[in-house]
Amino acid sequence: MRAVVYRRPFEVAVEEVPDPRIEQPNDVIVRISSTCICGADLYVYEGRTGAEPGTVIGHETLGIVEEVGSGVTALEQGDRVVMPFPVACGFCRNCRDGSSGSCLTVASTGRRRGAYGGVAAAPCAGGQAEYLRVPYADVNCLPLPAGTDHESDYVLLSEVFTTGYHGCRLAGVSPGGTVAVYGAGPVGLMAAYSALLCGASRVFVVDCAPERLAMARAIGAVAVDPSAGDPAQQIEDLTGGEGADTGVDAVGFPVPAEAGGNAEPEAVLDQLVRTVRPAGGLGVPGRCVRGGPDGVVPVTGPGTLGVTIGTLVDKGLRLGTGRADARRYDRQLRDLITEGRARPSFVVSHELPLDEAPDAYQKVHRRVDGYTKVVLRPEPPDRRATAAAGGGGGAVATQVPTERGTVGRRPGAWP
Repeated sequence: MRAVVYRRPFEVAVEEVPDPRIEQPNDVIVRISSTCICGADLYVYEGRTGAEPGTVIGHETLGIVEEVGSGVTALEQGDRVVMPFPVACGFCRNCRDGSSGSCLTVASTGRRRGAYGGVAAAPCAGGQAEYLRVPYADVNCLPLPAGTDHESDYVLLSEVFTTGYHGCRLAGVSPGGTVAVYGAGPVGLMAAYSALLCGASRVFVVDCAPERLAMARAIGAVAVDPSAGDPAQQIEDLTGGEGADTGVDAVGFPVPAEAGGNAEPEAVLDQLVRTVRPAGGLGVPGRCVRGGPDGVVPVTGPGTLGVTIGTLVDKGLRLGTGRADARRYDRQLRDLITEGRARPSFVVSHELPLDEAPDAYQKVHRRVDGYTKVVLRPEPPDRRATAAAGGGGGAVATQVPTERGTVGRRPGAWP
C-alpha cells in the first residue's frame, strides 16, 4: 500500500510499505478514505518525537472496515468508522472512568504514547495510508452512517473537533458565559465553535493571522488582533472590565522561527491568566512545550515553562489540562453532525490526494496563507489500478484537489 512516511526532519514521502494485517483477535483493518494533517504531525515532521525513518505517520483517520478479527463483536466488514486518535483498551481503570486519553494499558509507562504512528513506541502504524490496523477495535472505532455524507465533518471527530470541545470542558465553559480562545488554528477554531455550540454568549479569539481571524468572525466569534494592543486588555475592555469567564490555550508549543512565528508558550499562558476573571477556569488541551529529538521534554531548562503561578493562584483560577478523552464526546458530536446541528468542516481549507502530502506538509509547516486544515484522500486501490492500466475516468474525481475560500464556511455550516 501507499503511505506517508517520515524520512528525516522536515521531510516526508509517499512510499510503498507493507499492508497491515490482523495481529490480534480484537484488530480490524480499515481502508482509509480520509486522513488529516494535524498540528501534532508537525511535531513528527520536525523530528521531535523519536520516530524512525520509514515510520508511517498520521492519526486523524476515517474509512471502511475491510477485515475483522475473530474477537471483534461490534463491527462488521463494510462499516464506515472514524478512529479517535488516542488508542485505548477500554478496560483499564482510566478507560472505565472515561479518561481514555490516558489509557494505562497502551501508555503503560505513564507517558503519552497511546497514539497512531509517528512517535517512539507507538502501539501501531499511522493512518496517512491506504489501510490502517486498529487494535481494540470495538473501542477504537466509532461507527458512522453509511455512505459518503459529511466526510470532512466526521473525520474531524478523530481529533481536532473533540480536542477543541475538550478544551472547553477543561475550562468549564457554560451557557451564557464569555470565553477567550488564544490561537485560531484548527484546534482554536474548533474550541471557539464548541464554545458557541455550548451556548457561550461571546467568544473572543486571539490570533495574528488575518485569514484565521476572518474564519473566527464567520462562525460568530469576536476576533482579537494582538497587533492592535494587549489582547488581555482588549478583552477586559470588551467585557466591561471583568475579563472572560473562561479561557482556552489552543496555541500549544511555539511556532518555529523559520515558519514565521515567534510566540513563547509561557507568554500565551500568562496572557490567558490575565484575561480570565478571578475564579474563572482555564483549559489547556495541547502540548505547550517542545521535546528534543528523542521526543522527551526535559524537566528543567529548555522545554519548561516559566508561568507566573502567583497570579493564577491569587485569582483562584481552575486549571484543566490533558489530552482529549475523545470517546467521552465523540458520539454526541457525531450526532450533532448527523442531525445538521454542527458543521466543523468549515475549518478544512484543502482536500488533496495522498500523493500531494509532502508539498502540503511544507505549506502547513510554513503557515502558508490559506493552509488551515488539510484532508488527504487516499485513492481506492481499484481506481489506482484502473488508472495505471489506462482506464482513466474513475480516478479523476479523487485526483482533483479542492481549495476552499479563506473564510471557508459553506452554506448551512452554522446551525
